Amino acid sequence: MFESLSDRLQDVFEQLGRKGKLTEEDVSTALREVRLALLEADVNLKVTKDFIARVRERAIGAEVQKSLKPSQQVIKIVHEELIETLGQPGRLNLSGPSPRVIMLVGLQGSGKTTTAAKLALMLRRDGRRPWLVACDTYRPAAVDQLVTLAKQLNIPYHEEGVAAPPPEIAQRGLAAAREAGASVVLIDTAGRLQIDETMMDELEAIRDRTQPAEVLLIADAMTGQEAVRIAEGFNEHVGLTGLILTKLDGDARGGAAISMREVTGVPIKYLATGEKLDAFEPFHPDRLASRILGMGDMLTLIERAEETFDEREAEELQRKMLKNQFTLEDMLKQLQQVKRMGPIGQILDMLPGMGRLRQQINIDNEDAQKQLKKVEAIIYSMTPAERRNPKVMNASRKRRVASGSGTSVEDINALLKQFREMQRMMKMIGKGRMPNLPGMFR
Repeated sequence: MFESLSDRLQDVFEQLGRKGKLTEEDVSTALREVRLALLEADVNLKVTKDFIARVRERAIGAEVQKSLKPSQQVIKIVHEELIETLGQPGRLNLSGPSPRVIMLVGLQGSGKTTTAAKLALMLRRDGRRPWLVACDTYRPAAVDQLVTLAKQLNIPYHEEGVAAPPPEIAQRGLAAAREAGASVVLIDTAGRLQIDETMMDELEAIRDRTQPAEVLLIADAMTGQEAVRIAEGFNEHVGLTGLILTKLDGDARGGAAISMREVTGVPIKYLATGEKLDAFEPFHPDRLASRILGMGDMLTLIERAEETFDEREAEELQRKMLKNQFTLEDMLKQLQQVKRMGPIGQILDMLPGMGRLRQQINIDNEDAQKQLKKVEAIIYSMTPAERRNPKVMNASRKRRVASGSGTSVEDINALLKQFREMQRMMKMIGKGRMPNLPGMFR
């Protein structure tokens, strides 16, 4: 999402890093570039002006001039002011009598229905008892979509098709949820292609009948400046309590994510980072700011790894590393677990300094997924003995595996070379030595 902005900002910081003592002119030149980068990324003009003014005031003061490393101090200031612009993370208001009502609003195509399911899944993991109510009676198959997702996740729901008025469906859905002992009710409302009075009247009626603790705007982060205007419109009519930004895995410029909180005064509460139902995370301004500045996001990466990796398998892998017993089966397990953590590009972006490296080695999420499928096909076409000891792979065995996996002998040779490189790295790590990282990409 923030690739272009991150690249521009990193270029500015690299130029600053080449200088020793910074003059006021150096700072002004750098901030002009930062301003252009923000505007090109679709950040709101007023937000950009205020941001640059705050950074300039601090960057030309004693805070930077007396620093041992002025360029690093400027980066620190930009990072802190970016966190300030993104705002404090919002938390759901779930205290009080049950069930607490969360009303989801937004334009058509913003991802409300999928987000309702994602949020329900997260709430259940937190020990809540979510209940979904289908009130989008306008979009074709919207009710069916919510029912399908609810069944897939085994989350209770209420639907009445498309004939009844949405405010009545919402009221009856809330009554059913109360009777069933649900603790949180999520109401999926209808969207339109644009804001109109009929839509707002209906949302106000649903709000008045259900008295929601939260009214969350589902905002498509790829909409750009239009998303900021949409947020202001919804806030004026129904009173927003929070924002959920969707499609942060897209290739838009991402400025709306930076602008929206400051323009509306409404906190961002969650980010939807992919299409999968678990690609959903609480908003952390410091982590998002670090991603934007190319500093990575190790905390989110660690949290994803803890959710994905099996502790016993990790201990077994560690034992094998120490004894140099890493096999193709182990390699396959590791690749599959990494794949469950999310798109490869996203994972690399969370590693400090890896955003640029990702571009240098031209890793594309779709290509990476195809490569992983090819690796799986090759390894699954081997016998257990071949997976445990690839040294037995002679020419005839390679031809057999290539035929069985729909690949070529060259593909198998490339995989075996990659495996030997991983074995070498595991052996070095097992001995407490740091491997030569560039060797990974030979």
